[in-house]
Amino acid sequence: MTPPLARSPGQFRRLAVLIGVNFVDMIGFMIVLPLLPFYALKLNASPIIVGQLIASYSIAQLIAAPLWGRVSDRYGRRPALLIGLSASAIAYVVFGLADSVWLLLLSRIVQGAGGGTTGVAQAYVADTVAPADRARALGWLSAATSAGVMVGPAIGSSAAHFGQAAPGMIAAALCLTNVIFAWKWLPESRKESVGGAGRVMRPLWYPAWMALRHPGSPIGRLLWIYGVGMIAFSSNTSIMALYLGAEFGIDEKTIGYVFLYVGVLSFVMRSLLLGPIVDRIGETWAMRIGTGLLVLGLALYPLPRDLWTLALVIPGVPIGTALLFPATTSLMSRYSEPGELGTTMGVSQTFAGLARVVAPLLATTLFQRLGHGWPYYVAAICVALVGILAFQVEVHPRPVKRAAEGAGA
Repeated sequence: MTPPLARSPGQFRRLAVLIGVNFVDMIGFMIVLPLLPFYALKLNASPIIVGQLIASYSIAQLIAAPLWGRVSDRYGRRPALLIGLSASAIAYVVFGLADSVWLLLLSRIVQGAGGGTTGVAQAYVADTVAPADRARALGWLSAATSAGVMVGPAIGSSAAHFGQAAPGMIAAALCLTNVIFAWKWLPESRKESVGGAGRVMRPLWYPAWMALRHPGSPIGRLLWIYGVGMIAFSSNTSIMALYLGAEFGIDEKTIGYVFLYVGVLSFVMRSLLLGPIVDRIGETWAMRIGTGLLVLGLALYPLPRDLWTLALVIPGVPIGTALLFPATTSLMSRYSEPGELGTTMGVSQTFAGLARVVAPLLATTLFQRLGHGWPYYVAAICVALVGILAFQVEVHPRPVKRAAEGAGA
């Protein structure tokens, strides 16, 4: 049977362009990220400063994401994406030329502000793709991210042989090429009628406020599920190298194979399997099963005593998140009012950015003070608790109007 997206050539073409843009953008991001600690240490930064440099990206992203969402709701997705990509190119140039910790910090802040357009890209998918196909399309978008995560570090390590500035300049060149490509081939997706003149815009942080004030509302439940799931996922990625090194003797020469294994699982799941699974069981059940698999994967992670058994446990986390995050994002797009779709997606990325700030601090503290397995157990408990909310989301969402009323409109 022909996939629904394939039967709409124009829709598929726009989505393919966006996926390509996202893939190249993530390659640039991952060229730079693994090299950051080494650059900072050469500038006499302490490990604590390195941690602050890493967190500064997420802080800038969580502040910028709702702003980008509002800009995209008012002026269009395309301008927001182009400006964000251009900001990233500038950040990479600064990174390549940095001769002080402050310049590295500046590059991270500018890059994080530009990276706040992730929610805009998700809103673009929601504008372009019919509701029944959104989880599949969002899975493809996140698969492009997984592919970029696998390719970028190899390019960065190779480029470093040509001097300290080379990786940043290559990332900047890729980003500028991406801007030109998007300018030429990426059309606007937002319907002009959605943001019509005279429509009252709610406060920028309205979805976040509603999630805190009414966690039982449809948008509130989904934002909490997304945010806590991201804390658990980020906790795992933050301490995985530490845990594998302490428990199995894996070092910097062998850790790459583990990341490659996880990346391949995530890519295959999101690009090939997610769509058929959602077609068969629906977004709500995909979210529920993804939550359960994530809980199971995290809870079992500390138990294996050899690498072969661990290899059987590891897939629970990437497969669970591959189901959880695209399905939850797709459901948010269904419940959000069309005129505030970008804002809602931006706020979801703010929750994700906050998770990426909190998770490394929490996970490493638990790892050091309570024991190597505790970060996984705590993360599993947190996801299990929000998993209760996943079973309170309707299996067949009502039309947008009804959903907006349920969100406190």
